[in-house]
Amino acid sequence: MENQFEQQPSQPKTPGIPDVTPFFQTTTVKMLVVGFLTLVLLIPLQFVKDLIAERSQREKEVITEINDKWGTDVYFYGPVLKVPYKVPATNSYKYAYIFPEKLENTTDVETKPLNRSNYNASVFTADMYFKGTYSKPDFSLKGIPQSDILWDKATILIQTSNLKSIKDEVKIAIGNQHFIFEPIYTNSNTGIQALETAFIHLSPDGAYPLNFDFKVKYDGSQQIKFVPIGKTTDVSMKSNWHSPGFTGNFLPNDKTKTVTQNGFQAKWKILHINRAFSQQYFDLLPDLKAYAFGVNFVIPVDEYQKNERVSKYGFLVIGLTFLIFFLIQSISKIRIHIFQYSMIGIALIMFYTLLIAITEHSSFLKAYIISGAAVVAMITIYSVSILKNYKFPAFIGLSLTALYAFIFVIIQLENYALLVGSIGLFIILGLVMYFSRRIDWNNN
Repeated sequence: MENQFEQQPSQPKTPGIPDVTPFFQTTTVKMLVVGFLTLVLLIPLQFVKDLIAERSQREKEVITEINDKWGTDVYFYGPVLKVPYKVPATNSYKYAYIFPEKLENTTDVETKPLNRSNYNASVFTADMYFKGTYSKPDFSLKGIPQSDILWDKATILIQTSNLKSIKDEVKIAIGNQHFIFEPIYTNSNTGIQALETAFIHLSPDGAYPLNFDFKVKYDGSQQIKFVPIGKTTDVSMKSNWHSPGFTGNFLPNDKTKTVTQNGFQAKWKILHINRAFSQQYFDLLPDLKAYAFGVNFVIPVDEYQKNERVSKYGFLVIGLTFLIFFLIQSISKIRIHIFQYSMIGIALIMFYTLLIAITEHSSFLKAYIISGAAVVAMITIYSVSILKNYKFPAFIGLSLTALYAFIFVIIQLENYALLVGSIGLFIILGLVMYFSRRIDWNNN
């Protein structure tokens, strides 16, 4: 049986009958068939994208489960001095909420990864130390007489999240006295809970400013955020986490912030004039979550996101690879069967499944190199059997290597991805125009 890939000997022409190429052997039909196959291959490519989304969702579920067991994010709002007062008209009680005159916090965060199956979650243990002072509350703003203030029933209140992961007893020192915080019932869907002391027995004639200090130790994950309720709030944080995400309404001082591969240190100084709320409230404690600030401890590199970005270039890779084979076929007159195009297309799709699988057990860079090298080698070797020489397969191997390298560079870029991608596609278009100039389109 004659090899279908070898150039067939020309048949003698019959005088008077024009040399007409069979319809299904014309370049136009071949282009349409290859284009249709490219569109068909978008179906398995979409399955690959769905697989990436599924694995990414599974990763989020596992990380959420790990975080729920270890400890969730930490939100800290306090300490607030809570002083009850009488309302004679209704024979009831209301409360005044007094924020500290000065609030200082020093937080030491030790982070570590927790692994489950192929997924990693970043968790931490945070040691927090607070100290500060309260000024004497001023009830004259509301016209409340001293006789209606229940100084002996004052308490200290903290609103926070992640109560289940507080590791030690929380005890506050006020002057020479010590009081233990106890959880109180909060009917809220926000996830914010409360701790409150027993009565601290203040006196209207006591010594002010009133000093306090206490420690809290959390197991947590994802982030730590504080509400700057001090008239002057100073926060200092250090950690072994190498890529912090400073978040919230206030950023740390750039002059004191340092971030290295071994961790970070950061300091915040927030004055009462920097935020739009006062130092004392009556009747209701306001929700000040919008003014919170802090640090995110989230794994910075999302490998599935990189896989997803790579898969978006799948159509480009398949289309350009088929275009290279089509140009070689048209220039060299070597016949390439649609089945062989299909095998090449499936090999290109396999790159993405290999990339996902290897990434889950290694780094994205290593997975990309291994997957790309395997697919380029497979297609190059297969091309030798199709094209019956080594010149064209070598060109195909180099072209695919350059294409995968080009895509890798693009996905590493953020600000210049569009610019580099556009320039690269422009160059590719120019090369296609250059190599296709030798094809006589009028006779096909």
